[in-house]
Amino acid sequence: MPPAATAKYDWILALTTIAFVFSAFGNGANDVANSYATSIAARTLNMATAGVLAAITEFIGAVALGSRVTDTIKNGIISIDRFEGKPGALMLAMGCAEVGSATWLMFATSVGFPVSTTQTIVGALIGVGFASEASITWAWKKGSVSQVAASWGIAPLIAAGFSALIFGTLKYAVLERRDPFKWAMRLIPLYLAMTGAILALFIVVEAPTAPSLEEFGAGKAVGIILGVFFGCLLIAYVFFVPYFHRRLIKQDTRVKFYHLPLGPLLLRDNPPLYYPSKGDSVVINYYEDAYGEVLAGQKTSHKQKTAANANADSITPSPEIPAHAPPSRPDEDEEKKLDSQQSTPQIKPRKKHLEPKERFIDPVRDLSWTNPQKYWGYTKWLLLQGVTRDVITHDSPALRAIHARAQRYDDRVEHLWTYCQVVSAMMMSIAHGSNDVANAVGPWAAVYSTYNAGVVETKAPTPVWFLVVAGVAAWARVLVLWVSYRAGARKQDHADVADAWVQC
Repeated sequence: MPPAATAKYDWILALTTIAFVFSAFGNGANDVANSYATSIAARTLNMATAGVLAAITEFIGAVALGSRVTDTIKNGIISIDRFEGKPGALMLAMGCAEVGSATWLMFATSVGFPVSTTQTIVGALIGVGFASEASITWAWKKGSVSQVAASWGIAPLIAAGFSALIFGTLKYAVLERRDPFKWAMRLIPLYLAMTGAILALFIVVEAPTAPSLEEFGAGKAVGIILGVFFGCLLIAYVFFVPYFHRRLIKQDTRVKFYHLPLGPLLLRDNPPLYYPSKGDSVVINYYEDAYGEVLAGQKTSHKQKTAANANADSITPSPEIPAHAPPSRPDEDEEKKLDSQQSTPQIKPRKKHLEPKERFIDPVRDLSWTNPQKYWGYTKWLLLQGVTRDVITHDSPALRAIHARAQRYDDRVEHLWTYCQVVSAMMMSIAHGSNDVANAVGPWAAVYSTYNAGVVETKAPTPVWFLVVAGVAAWARVLVLWVSYRAGARKQDHADVADAWVQC
């Protein structure tokens, strides 16, 4: 039973809990897709696989690593001294911050505004500080508004620098070399090992019991990086290199990722493959858009011919990369329109991307309102707007011209780096779960602990079950994506449904 001092404020706890659920859902609706959008858009992962991975990694990040950032949100933004002896006032203040954050998140999400969950909750707490005349922690110290705000500018700059450095080295060390596939096979173990080392360092530093990076010490950090790097390098050479050799050099279409544990056995002429794949292609066409066309490479056809000649002495020649020349405007090619097939049936039309109305409303339009299928169709149309509209299927002459200027590289080289891409996406998702879960949990945890203690209490450790609930709510959006995938797979090609992740 709660103490008498706060028992009468149970309504504040109830309203804050409801707002927390919406805030956590809004958190997932806006930020969960950030991690896997690039993998979906690049066709590295399909919708189903990305949904499962997102659910797992978001949950792990929230539960295992989310407590530290939660303490910053509930203690570091505004001073709690203002509420000493007034537990009800603190509960009301934190409850208002949670309600304000959830309201703006859901509104911005519903109308498609770009919104930051971290900026939303920090702004809500600052507003509560102004309204309650509580001191706002502006000074440069751990967990202050200044440090949080500085991270909004510093983090993108650091990320931009690292991404430019990594892609620059990859471009000039592999992609632009005379024989890119040969150099890709040589360097991919190093990139896999580097990805694993960064992931290990992140987990160690972000663990709830771990000290800050300064306290941890540069020596230990370097030791962890080097140890994991060489360990992953050994794994790459023992398992990944034979797998790549069998799949990409031997062109064995039976081999899939689940054959990685076979390691050196894959180097045999007839390896013992369990559950061999029945596919007919080694790698997919990573440059095909949602309409089945390839635009990249049109401006660099002379480079492709040069690369083809240079690859004559490669481990295995690169497959020829055809450059399709679509019309300047998609509506000008009458023969590719669906209604022109009777006159020119031998010409394959462009794929048609179905809009939400065409997918969900049109099939049930003529049904009676007494038919449950009609209500189900309108329900899907109402709830699945965000996963059935995307920028990938957007088409315009300007966009097609931009894509045409992009260079096209060997699909086998692209495939080698998909493994690093997936691992980095998982790492980013874990980081999101550990950081942004606090945006919803922080105020709710302050209200709950104060309600149970009967006095102002924000220093109590955040219960693990709080983080579990937040993790489940954060990837609830993934369940919506999964429902969309299952409902849409019967209506259009799987690739079109997968691309819908990007906008969500």
